Amino acid sequence: MKLLPVWIACCLLFAPIATAQNAAPASPDTANVPSLAELKAAGAQRSSYRQASPQPIETAVPQPRLAAFRQEIQPILQQTCVPCHGPELQEGNIRIDTLDPDLLHGDDVDWWLEVVAVLSKGEMPPADEAELADQDRSKIIEWLSTEIQTASTVRRAEQGRSSFRRMTRYEYQYALQDLLGVPGNFADNLPPESPSEDGFQNSSEMLHMTATQLAACRESIRQALRRAIVRGDQPPPQYWGVSMEDAAAAEWVKQDEQLARIREQHKNDPEKLAQELKRQTARFQARPSGAHYRNLTTGQTAGASWRYSGARYAWKPAAAPPEIPADFDHVAVIPPRQKLIVELGDTVPDEGVLRVRIRASRTSAEEQPAPSLQLEFGWQASNDSHASVRISDHDLAITAGPDQPEFYEWRIPLSEVYPRNSVRGVNRMGDLPSPSEYIKIVNSSVSGGDVQLDYVEITAPVYDQWPPASHTRIFFDSPHRQDETVYAREVLARFLTRAWRRPPTPAELDQKLAQFTRIRPQCDDFQDAMTEVLETVLASPRFLYLVAADDTDAESRTADFELATRLSLFLWCSTPDEELLDLAADGRLADREVLASQVRRMLADPKAERFSRHFVRQWLGMQLLDYLNVDRKAYPQFDPALKEAMQQEPVAFFQEMLQQNHSVLDFLHADYALVNERLAKHYGLSDVEGNHFRRVKLDLQPERGGLLTQAGLLAMNSDGKDSHPLKRGIWMLKSLLNDPPPPPPPAVPEIDLADPEIAKLTLKERIEDHRNHTACMSCHAKIDPWGIAFENFDAVGAWRTQVQGKPVDASSLLFNREKLDGVDGLKRYLLEHRQDQFARALVHKMTTFALGRPLTFADRAPIDQITAELRRQDDGLATLVQLIVASDLFSPQ
Repeated sequence: MKLLPVWIACCLLFAPIATAQNAAPASPDTANVPSLAELKAAGAQRSSYRQASPQPIETAVPQPRLAAFRQEIQPILQQTCVPCHGPELQEGNIRIDTLDPDLLHGDDVDWWLEVVAVLSKGEMPPADEAELADQDRSKIIEWLSTEIQTASTVRRAEQGRSSFRRMTRYEYQYALQDLLGVPGNFADNLPPESPSEDGFQNSSEMLHMTATQLAACRESIRQALRRAIVRGDQPPPQYWGVSMEDAAAAEWVKQDEQLARIREQHKNDPEKLAQELKRQTARFQARPSGAHYRNLTTGQTAGASWRYSGARYAWKPAAAPPEIPADFDHVAVIPPRQKLIVELGDTVPDEGVLRVRIRASRTSAEEQPAPSLQLEFGWQASNDSHASVRISDHDLAITAGPDQPEFYEWRIPLSEVYPRNSVRGVNRMGDLPSPSEYIKIVNSSVSGGDVQLDYVEITAPVYDQWPPASHTRIFFDSPHRQDETVYAREVLARFLTRAWRRPPTPAELDQKLAQFTRIRPQCDDFQDAMTEVLETVLASPRFLYLVAADDTDAESRTADFELATRLSLFLWCSTPDEELLDLAADGRLADREVLASQVRRMLADPKAERFSRHFVRQWLGMQLLDYLNVDRKAYPQFDPALKEAMQQEPVAFFQEMLQQNHSVLDFLHADYALVNERLAKHYGLSDVEGNHFRRVKLDLQPERGGLLTQAGLLAMNSDGKDSHPLKRGIWMLKSLLNDPPPPPPPAVPEIDLADPEIAKLTLKERIEDHRNHTACMSCHAKIDPWGIAFENFDAVGAWRTQVQGKPVDASSLLFNREKLDGVDGLKRYLLEHRQDQFARALVHKMTTFALGRPLTFADRAPIDQITAELRRQDDGLATLVQLIVASDLFSPQ
């Protein structure tokens, strides 16, 4: 049997322990202390993966090295480990002397993995027991490393693999969008997937199909095809043109009436009349706090509030483009975090593009951050039900000066606007107001100024061509269009190839053509009959499920097409495009250079942002942030804008690293951050303007940089009122080091905050008191030190130096007696001693996501090989993607 190269110690979950690890990291205050960047570089050079050399490839059938175990390893274990893990004592429920040393065929592999883990981390023997000599420790680790790698290779060859599963909710959504060329929320009626033990939603063990889900899929497929395929002539657009002069006209009339009453009331007292007119005019020129109208000529102002009255009183659309005001003299002023609502009634269509144009400018010519606008869409009904959602995917920066207004535009696919009111325009409800829809223009600036606009124009539906591209990609031009049978075969052959991610077999194509022929007489025309057949194509398991090569026709080039499918699901969370399918059809996709070129192309495509978003959110467990409830009295700065920025930061950071191929060690610490203005304010960073994320250089302080100190990840591992060292420690161990602690034992006592003696303690002191309980000691000793290192960060991830008037104590002692001095000490320790463990953990996590299945012991050898190559090639994140795709794990053959 041919073995993979054996990398000395590379199969370990953790970096091998060295003599230097037994000394606590130097204090940052000590002279000549290396910087975090220097530690990063030095730690990379010391990596066991880089130092190890591949052993010669063996061709003989591997056998367990039992003689070496009995002669060299067993005596060490007998002397050092068996007293606590033997016939008399079984600490941690493990007995060393009865473990089967045959890792290739025995049943105790999982226990041996635990042994090598605690030895590598220096957790065993414990501090109060006799030391294990470094030479003996290295001997055990080396023997176990070699045996584990060999066993992994053997078991992988024997067991095979499969990742047969259905598409996830989000993969299904993207697949329909990309296949049909139409935007839309096609998966909203499908339940979300539960994450696997690894935290991923695309795991094959979780993705089964119920009858209810299949029925929901069929309904959404029908809906998607109705949007993609059109009939008849192009729908005429409707135009809403709203000038602020017209919008404010009623307010100016009210003000004129008030002035008229004053003139009538004081017509016989000129002095009093002058006083009252002056006072009232001053009131009319005062600045309201919210959005308001302003006459730039007279200085008059009036509130621009909106109150629902029903669709009949909304702005009415016209059939022709409206006339744009000649002068920019009546405006609506929108201060930061305020909004202007334009009510559109109940005739906004469901399909096509909603185009919103505004003529706008800043209100001040002085140098300041440019204000920005977001667009929302909402509806209101007479029963007080309502909804509003942001529909713009980016903010418009308003850069025009007050004397030079410019036009700005949003284009939003109406099929992506959700939710819509389902009964709008259906029933006028007698005298009751009917549901009405509106757009909301929001000044989303953090520190920018006001925006003024004098004209809003809404057009819908807008189409770039007719029939739209979604229609013509199905019903394309062909010289055989007049011959329905021939043309039907052409349409089906092209659609089946894209939908099923491989060419159909002749029998499959004949079956679908026969179905078309059978139902054609019952349908009005060719298009109706073909739509019915296409629904069955998309409802087929061949579309909904991802079929492994072993489960398909061995005579076809299925492996090439499966590779295309795996690649597109990994990097685009969707189906392959035509270029991938063409390469698969030619048998060239599996070529190493071609495959690497395709990975580069796909990562450069905007669709790669899907990979960044879904992998990062699942890897880091960011659903916790979605449902975080923060005490707003204690943290008034935690507003929706900050929470949204927190949700976006890890994805933006990952995307930047991916595009620039930065070292994966930047996740542990980086000298830059990806922030927008709102997040920069939270971090105390200056000179960041606008809501878009951009790269910002950081100083040499450890408070920010990397994932560990990102506010959203810290906040989601708090309780919303204060920091939570236990949550933060568990999260770091699980997500970043792939070393989750065991579940807590039963009957663990809770911290009694009703006890006044406990309530007055700091959080760290409470945890130390809790850890003194016998049932809690062993687990907390492995968890708490990691979490306590984050104590300088409060419940929303802001930096602090005091808690309840006491200085923050973020120092802690690890299980192996290493001292961590706050987040700086944590970063130093990880960069100096745990680089290999983190790199391997990330390889494990990303490969699990890429394969869509849990990894097993049989996968350890190729995971170690990928990790070794990653470390040798300077740890680039894009390099990691290439290595996973090029690995035997990813190949379907």
